[in-house]
Amino acid sequence: MASRASDIGPPESPGDPDDADRLAVHLVPMRRRHLRAVMRIEAQVYPRPWSLPLFLSELNLRTSRAYFVARVGGTVVGYCGLMLVEGDGHITNIAVDPLWQRHQIGTRLLLNATRHCLARGATRMTLEVRMSNRAAQTMYRKFGFEAAGVRKNYYAESREDALIMWAYGLDTAKYAERLSVIESGIRGSTLVEDGDFGR
Repeated sequence: MASRASDIGPPESPGDPDDADRLAVHLVPMRRRHLRAVMRIEAQVYPRPWSLPLFLSELNLRTSRAYFVARVGGTVVGYCGLMLVEGDGHITNIAVDPLWQRHQIGTRLLLNATRHCLARGATRMTLEVRMSNRAAQTMYRKFGFEAAGVRKNYYAESREDALIMWAYGLDTAKYAERLSVIESGIRGSTLVEDGDFGR
């Protein structure tokens, strides 16, 4: 399963500071009714967007996949996918609507995905990201991801290499502290369908 990271932008610098403090982002499991908006974002941020049948097949793999959307005022503004295999979490897809980049939407999605990994017993996470996507790499390093290798010509449309990144020790106290620091830096509120990890 190929994973992609769109140009989600730096985790800091959310648009207008006043708006950032009032921003309420809802994270909910991705459902079929969200797919029209998801496909719209896919087409905006990826040269080779996933097809609707691919998303539908992923959503049907309930035991090994988890997909979430971020909504603001009922509008889908981003999404994230996760594959879980034998104690490892693999980010399959993460993207943010270009109009909502730099509002910490990607940070919220990745924080939620990490916590979902922990709830499912995963202790490591991995992903692939374009070598040229420095903004995404910056965010991933904030979550403890480190470069572990390169997949040559991974992105078929451009033959660009992918940087393979891993984060280890998700179940440790040190990593829990890392997540707390990340969470404390998120402005506004983040509401998860089954709970609330924001202010």
